[in-house]
Amino acid sequence: MAGKGVKSLAEAMRGLSIASQTFRTTIPVRSSPVAAVRTMATEASPVGDITRSVDQPWQPLTHVPLTIYSFPALEPKSLESWSTRHLHLPLRRDILHLAVVYEGDKTRQGTAQAKTRWEVAGSHRKMGPQKGRGMARRGSRQSPLLRGGGKSHGPRARDFSTKLNRKVYDLAWRTALSYRYRRGELIVTEDGLDLPLPDDFLQLAEAGLLNRELEDGFVRKYMGEVMGNLGWGHEHGRTTFVTGDRRPNLFTATEIAGEEGRALELDDVDVKDLLETGRIVIERQALREMIKEHSSDLESRIVVNGIRKEGPRLGTKLV
Repeated sequence: MAGKGVKSLAEAMRGLSIASQTFRTTIPVRSSPVAAVRTMATEASPVGDITRSVDQPWQPLTHVPLTIYSFPALEPKSLESWSTRHLHLPLRRDILHLAVVYEGDKTRQGTAQAKTRWEVAGSHRKMGPQKGRGMARRGSRQSPLLRGGGKSHGPRARDFSTKLNRKVYDLAWRTALSYRYRRGELIVTEDGLDLPLPDDFLQLAEAGLLNRELEDGFVRKYMGEVMGNLGWGHEHGRTTFVTGDRRPNLFTATEIAGEEGRALELDDVDVKDLLETGRIVIERQALREMIKEHSSDLESRIVVNGIRKEGPRLGTKLV
């Protein structure tokens, strides 16, 4: 049995040696790689001259046009040129946010105040003995735990107003106007902005032939038609009218038809009002006063050689 095992093992080893020799003869011989020849010299491809001579240097935009319209016909009446530092500033959301927060904090009353236990009227003696009653211990009647007592950690009168640099605040005003101008939502009209009412209605109203309900109904309908024809009504984001003083027809109409828009005097306008509604309709003189009042960052208080640096001129009439 041992001889047969050795014989079979020898035959198996002989078969493996023959197979390995056959495999070696079938493997192709790799040829040596051809050495690549490369020169160290670099040849630059011819490139045309990319420099060009500029006859006129680039100049940034310094002025923008502003059209003055009539109301409510919106016919162009004149054309003015305004500095880009007045009506074409880049949008700065951070500055607008600072201005809106500053105005909101300034309008907070801060008058809420609750009485503490030391401010409530009455005797401060102890209501009963400390022990022996079988009830919770109590102090004076002004205790916050009792009805009519003082308020613990209640609101106290304080000032909520915050501070903001005047130049930053003035820049926010002109940034808001520039934002409206860029979007075509700043409409400047001639001085004397008011809503002309029909003569027949005025005669009937002066004669006392219309009661208050009929007058308000007609004004509401008339205001809605005017704003609808101009595309300024509630369906298009409402409109804010800004005038130098109170105009009776316009202010009364906006109070009756408040869903169409609102009218504000120049002294009552702030940055938030310039950003709320769909558009701003302002008369020419009010715009000039607004920009003149909020241009402190464009002017200098330092006098050099008797000359003080002033800001750019307000709108210059072209046509």
